[in-house]
Amino acid sequence: MNRRTDAKAHRLIVLLGLLGTSSLAAQQAGTRPVSLEDAIRMAAPASETLELARAGIYRARGEQYRQGWERFPQLTGSLGYSRLLKSQFEGFSFGGGDTTSTDPDPNASTNQLPFGQRNTFNLGLNLNWTLFAGGRIAGQRQFAEAGKRSADLGLTSAGAQVTLEVVSAYYDAVAADLQVRIAEIALEQSDTTLRQTEQRRAAGTQPEFDLLRARVARDNSRTIVIARKVDRDVSYMALRRQLGIPLNQAITLTTSIIDTTLADSPTLAGILALPPDTVVANRIVVRQAADAVDGQEGLWKASKSQVWPQLALTSQYGRVGYPANPDPFAPTYYTNWSFGFGVNFPIVTGGRIKGDKVVAEAGVREAKSRLQLVTELAEVDTRSALAQLEAAQAAWASSEGTVAQAQRAYEIADLRFREGLSTQTELLDARAALATAESIRLEAARSLGVARVRVALLPALPVAGVPASNGQQQQQQQQRTPQRTQTQNASSIPGTTP
Repeated sequence: MNRRTDAKAHRLIVLLGLLGTSSLAAQQAGTRPVSLEDAIRMAAPASETLELARAGIYRARGEQYRQGWERFPQLTGSLGYSRLLKSQFEGFSFGGGDTTSTDPDPNASTNQLPFGQRNTFNLGLNLNWTLFAGGRIAGQRQFAEAGKRSADLGLTSAGAQVTLEVVSAYYDAVAADLQVRIAEIALEQSDTTLRQTEQRRAAGTQPEFDLLRARVARDNSRTIVIARKVDRDVSYMALRRQLGIPLNQAITLTTSIIDTTLADSPTLAGILALPPDTVVANRIVVRQAADAVDGQEGLWKASKSQVWPQLALTSQYGRVGYPANPDPFAPTYYTNWSFGFGVNFPIVTGGRIKGDKVVAEAGVREAKSRLQLVTELAEVDTRSALAQLEAAQAAWASSEGTVAQAQRAYEIADLRFREGLSTQTELLDARAALATAESIRLEAARSLGVARVRVALLPALPVAGVPASNGQQQQQQQQRTPQRTQTQNASSIPGTTP
């Protein structure tokens, strides 16, 4: 009777855990208690997904700087020194003596001519400002700004995905823990039945067939316990990894599996308090696809701008000196300053501009097709999430009271078996029905909790099956080549720095 009492006590702990009125596990020395709110809070700094999303924002911000630099004047400085080892002007005189003479003569201005001087110092400033680029700069800015918006949305989406994954992993671990408890209680009941059958077999009142069945049932229960423990260990390791906890750190999960306990987490309570947004156009993945279309259209504008003349303002300011010795402070410096405008326009490009336009048009078509595909997938995903929530609510409602009824049926079957009024088959069937009812109730609670969080986070969640797009990066790389060429040509307006 003591063992039957202990088994009932263990089963009561499981039921109370499902109803959320007790802790999921006893506190042990050296263990770390972790609630659902703790898990959500710990997951953010430990998530590689969020760090990748933040890196994407930095990259997009850098792309904005890189694509917008031509809007502003570009000023660069230069400092140079050269030493002449051999010159074709050695021995020549320009009316002031040998230009290769090493004797400084401040009165001989011909010694400062730039022909055959041993030492030359150059200091310069170069100004370049693109005044008109045919829409190329505006198109590149449009592309960069669309990428920045998409990256910002990506961080929000990554945060929602991490929250859902943590909730799912936490509930998986709690469910796996309770499944172990259910399996252990079933094993204790199988042991009790086996002992009773052995006693009756020894007294000659039970056939050998019933004894064999009791032993097989007990051995199967042991196998199930082992399998449940392995599942629990795997679930706990997955949760520890997401939370950044060492894999050998013992933890105790303090939030029960039941839909009403979500209010114990302020973060989830705030999310669930808002009405669900199921509008497909508001899904972040759809908005990102729309931004991709906008960015590709910007690159298309930039590619078309190559047929227009490119106008740039240039100015070069230089100071040059020719000392007799390599001392930058010794010479008298002379000034060269030039100012001009440069116009670049294509004449024959061998099909490069046409190819760039074709590639850009293909990028726009690809982005629009991807937007249509993402919209369709998002609509299917939204309907699927709502259907799963509805099914989870129905399963939770239908399982209410089933565990208590199965428990009562097992107690009656156990009493009838001990009094010799029923067969062992009836007892085993009642035990299997009880274990099944408990597992279904447990899975219904887990599914309902995860489904509610998923629907609440639906606008920010990614959509499975969305293909990755590499056309944008390829187009971006191709677009930079003509940009650099045009800049170099515009800055090549004659300006002298001896």
